[in-house]
Amino acid sequence: MAESVTFSHIPVLSRELIDGLAIRSGGHYLDATVGGGGHAALILAAEAEVRVTALDQDEQAIAAAQFKLRALGYSSEERDRVQFHQRNFAQFDPQETKFDGILADLGVSSAQFDVAERGFSFRNEAPLDMRMDQRQQLTAAEVVNHWDESELANIFYVYGEERLSRRIAKRIVEQRPFTTTTGLADAIAHCVPKSYRYGRIHPATRTFQALRIFVNRELEVLETFIEKAPQWLTPGGRIAIISFHSLEDRIVKHRLKESPLLAVLTKKPIIPQADELRENVRSRSAKLRIAERLSP
Repeated sequence: MAESVTFSHIPVLSRELIDGLAIRSGGHYLDATVGGGGHAALILAAEAEVRVTALDQDEQAIAAAQFKLRALGYSSEERDRVQFHQRNFAQFDPQETKFDGILADLGVSSAQFDVAERGFSFRNEAPLDMRMDQRQQLTAAEVVNHWDESELANIFYVYGEERLSRRIAKRIVEQRPFTTTTGLADAIAHCVPKSYRYGRIHPATRTFQALRIFVNRELEVLETFIEKAPQWLTPGGRIAIISFHSLEDRIVKHRLKESPLLAVLTKKPIIPQADELRENVRSRSAKLRIAERLSP
């Protein structure tokens, strides 16, 4: 359990999320990406006798959330207001259960970035892993070292919006195999123009984002989730989704709007206020969209 204590994650847009979900006493809520349990704890504390069903495909995240919520007294043998399930939200089946609200906080968490051995970041040398669910077989190393050049270029362009995707894919194929995050990042940095190399972000950032999204099928499972989730809501129940990049936000915006079961409550996405940006710089790209289940 010591490992779970180190899995810390600051929940973003907390005030806006709690207000937007309109949490009611005795309500039942689905946290589809529980992470370290930050948002779930706020939901449980918002009103009396609130219950939460908590999902996450990351075993470390589930352990961290269990530790946090038990320490706060929300989960125990005598009084269990939380149910945990280790699975991807697109694979969840609530059976006959209906929820008064659903939350999804998308993408990779700060904790996953900060645990070097997970391979999500190139700040520290680590294996090229990037799996959110350690039970799956496909890793970033498998993709980088065995997929052909045109496939890699397409992944980098589609999922990372990387305009130098072909150049980067060519260099990777020339120099592979790669075993570490830093090795791959260095190869990318040394194959791009100097103006690109010393730009606002590290030249490997978009490629790493693309690999992570592809390995975890993030956009595919998001599409599936938004198709299913409105059916899990009670009439008047709300779904709130926090995204962190344009590919996610585009899907969330259009799929919520297109659902015949939902009324969108946010014409524009809700973004962090100045005080939150000062306290948590990683919240700067967060966008929250909310919709409400229509009556039958």
